[in-house]
Amino acid sequence: MNTGWNLGDLTVRRVDEIELPRQTGPWLLPAATKEVLDEAPWLRPDFADADVPRLASHGFALEAGGLRIVVDTGIGNGKTRANPAWNGLDTDFLDRLTAAGFPPESVDLVITTHLHTDHVGWNTRLDGEDWVPTFPNARYLTSRTEWDHWAATELDEARAQMFRDSVHPVHDAGLYHPVDVPEQGREVAPGVRLVPAPGHTPGQVAVELRGADRRALITGDSIHHPVQLSHPHVHSCVDIDSAQAIRTRAGMLEALADTDALLLGTHFPHPTAGTVRRENGHYRLHAEPAGKLPPTAA
Repeated sequence: MNTGWNLGDLTVRRVDEIELPRQTGPWLLPAATKEVLDEAPWLRPDFADADVPRLASHGFALEAGGLRIVVDTGIGNGKTRANPAWNGLDTDFLDRLTAAGFPPESVDLVITTHLHTDHVGWNTRLDGEDWVPTFPNARYLTSRTEWDHWAATELDEARAQMFRDSVHPVHDAGLYHPVDVPEQGREVAPGVRLVPAPGHTPGQVAVELRGADRRALITGDSIHHPVQLSHPHVHSCVDIDSAQAIRTRAGMLEALADTDALLLGTHFPHPTAGTVRRENGHYRLHAEPAGKLPPTAA
């Protein structure tokens, strides 16, 4: 997989897991109706079909300062999940990650934007009957606000299962490191900064990448889908604080608009990335497909 986005001395690759089922869009973003999609014709054909938004699950892999970094780890294989589309998956995500030049044992840092099921799944893999860290030599990072929120929350059984198989084994191995993320952000590797992006969850972070030539922002679930550029008030049904999520999204878009910075959507279908432009009182995404990159030495 020698495609991605070159930011100068930093490159970032999308590593596919699955395209999410068609019914995901109407469930996750109920206000993203056909009529709303029709108001942004640029969404089709890449980001929506005739009636509903298209969504995907993937992670990002990047090199920065000699470190191999993975941002979000998708749904994972063989996990018991309440969502039938996520239950007992069997994908070749790790093969794709390895083909991109990031075999699991070579990864130095795993960044979790937030502790939701579809962002932590490949944190672990099954070894016999035990869930063990997929990236045994990595530090796993999430914000302390995020960690503390879930530690103090009474979990339903589905979420408790996710923590048992995808979070606790990493923590028990001494690999999960909650970190303080102040308002101005926190640099965790050269050119890689965690920035607060609350709303979807209280401690969610976005990941700002500053290469020698260009800047990029991995959104986490601050922006689930490009329809939220044209209609920032379309919010996710699973936002913990939808009003805060809207404020976070609006600030993010204002900062990116009419710059050459790349927006990289954690659930955007291909082409995944683009620049944000103001158009007729709204924002839109000018898509920028991944380009060819030189092979990464594993």
